[in-house]
Amino acid sequence: MSSSKKDLKVVLLGNPNAGKSTLFNALTGLNQKTGNYSGVTVDKLQGSFKYKNNSVNLIDLPGTYSLFAKSTDEEVAVKDLLSQKEKPDVVIVVLDSTNLQRNLLLATQALDLGMRTVVVLNMIDEAIYQNINIDIDKLKDLLGVNVVAIDSRTKEGTEKIKEAIVNAEVSRNKFFDVTSTIDYAQMVNSQFENSNQIELQKWEENDKIYRHKNIKYIFGLCVKSPEQLKLKERSTKIDRIVTHPVLGYLVFMALIFVIFQFIFYVAEYPMGWIEDAFISLSSLIKTNLPAGILNDLVSDGVIAGISGVLMFVPQITFLFLFIALLEDSGYMARASFIMDKIMRKFGLNGRSVIPVISATACAVPSIMSTRSISNFKERLITIFVLPMVSCSARLPVYTLLISMMFPSTIVLGFLNFKGIVLFGLYVLGFAFTLITAFVMQKLLKTKEASFFMMEMPVYRVPLLKNVALGVINKIKVFVFDAGKVILSISIILWFLSNYGPGNAMEEIEQKYTNAEYVHVAEADPNYHTDFIASKKLEASYIGVLGKAIEPVIRPLGYDWKIGIALITSFAAREVFVGTMSTIYGANENEKGIQEKLMAEKDENGNLKYTTAVCFSLVVFYVFAMQCMSTIAVVKRETKSWKWPTIQFVYLTVLAYVSAWVTFNVLQ
Repeated sequence: MSSSKKDLKVVLLGNPNAGKSTLFNALTGLNQKTGNYSGVTVDKLQGSFKYKNNSVNLIDLPGTYSLFAKSTDEEVAVKDLLSQKEKPDVVIVVLDSTNLQRNLLLATQALDLGMRTVVVLNMIDEAIYQNINIDIDKLKDLLGVNVVAIDSRTKEGTEKIKEAIVNAEVSRNKFFDVTSTIDYAQMVNSQFENSNQIELQKWEENDKIYRHKNIKYIFGLCVKSPEQLKLKERSTKIDRIVTHPVLGYLVFMALIFVIFQFIFYVAEYPMGWIEDAFISLSSLIKTNLPAGILNDLVSDGVIAGISGVLMFVPQITFLFLFIALLEDSGYMARASFIMDKIMRKFGLNGRSVIPVISATACAVPSIMSTRSISNFKERLITIFVLPMVSCSARLPVYTLLISMMFPSTIVLGFLNFKGIVLFGLYVLGFAFTLITAFVMQKLLKTKEASFFMMEMPVYRVPLLKNVALGVINKIKVFVFDAGKVILSISIILWFLSNYGPGNAMEEIEQKYTNAEYVHVAEADPNYHTDFIASKKLEASYIGVLGKAIEPVIRPLGYDWKIGIALITSFAAREVFVGTMSTIYGANENEKGIQEKLMAEKDENGNLKYTTAVCFSLVVFYVFAMQCMSTIAVVKRETKSWKWPTIQFVYLTVLAYVSAWVTFNVLQ
């Protein structure tokens, strides 16, 4: 029956990327307004359209996978859906036709709320292209509501949706446990009340198990796809190896090992080209610009800073590329599955694997991705240990120091030894990640039950266009976000390293260019120039700061120059290389930063960057929480300064002690 109401409140509900926003635009056109939900910064999209005698106010809810919220966006969506003050008249559940089985979880939950509902099969054109045949009439009968198939990008089917809205009905079928005496809407609402969260979680998990049985039954009757059957058969065969109790772990380790070999073996060539290009550019500017402050600023400050960013783009690109390929192919879900058994022993679960692997790119988004971990204790432990996973920001530091310690040696005829060392550093960080998680599991007490459920997607050939776009966007973030910080710090460092308190610089210039040192300059002009530059650096503002902290870091084998880099790299770890480039680029020598450091000598004429010093630095950066952004996101996710403070103190002490032990053992 057609509703007699003239004004209808309609909400769009669906999984992220199901096409809700595209449908919203198709239905409302330009009649839209954007605001924020009360108390949060989540966008609230509202629009309107008229159909027959009805004025429809349409609200696009934030994407959610389930009515049991695991994030702020999901919480906002569910609360708005269940609002008693502004209860919606009709719910439109938008499903991705190409991923119907996963989307049906939210759809069946929404139907059990007892609201007038319309189910929309979006991207039906893509399903047809993939040879996925959906029996819409049978699906309509099983769900008990009207089901409309559309392609929201071409607006095909939108008129059918409008008609379905005014004729929407409450589902006559139920999908939760029919033996349960609990009202489903009341159960969903109780997650926002001061109820027993442990018991609530057991409702929730039992409901999912029971619901998935229904979904599997519905999907089997309504969806036929020869292509998908082939993919599932192929996936099952591959999984016999990839998820095998023994072979699965070997495959996982082999993949990670290959990635690190590739990062060093292939990436070092473009890295060398970029470094050489910037050395040439710096020389060109020095030669052609008039001598003076501007020349020095551009050649020694700006160029050194930009070089410190772009030189490591090839390595970071390969890292992001491999992670994207593993995710798109469907392997990441298998990695979570096989690692769950191990992770659980250390207070984590399989869902911690994706944040851990993602943390090899960056800890910030990986910490945010822990929202999918429903158990608070396991989520907190995961957040706490993620900064120990070596991220892409550490790669520039690792690359520089490993290259100084080890020659380009090939092992067993084809393995790059530097790649083996890099792999070992990642293993070291991961080992302490598990050890720390194990200790925290014993210290933190909770009665909250832990469950692990994950959909296993079929293996697919990654869409290279999507992978490429994802990698490009991540590189842009690194270059422009991290780059701005690095460049800014490089310019500040240039100033602090070229100027000092009082007349310190002028006094050094006068002292070491008088008659007493003329014979030195005549015997070795380069040595004399480097000697004066070194003395000026020591007397500069940055030298004074480095000297102040030198007593604290001297036991680790570090001098005041390294101390400066430790301080500046707190903004971002990769700043370490830019800082060293700026500090050692203050003279006229055109050597690359690696060669300059390898030639650096102490006051006794001994090489400064020995194996002990380099290894000590590497180990320090394996553990140190040198990242302001990570501290900020931990505070935001835990809603307290307590945990980021404990985390920072713990990792700083661990880094210091580990570096001290390493230096004294190898000295």
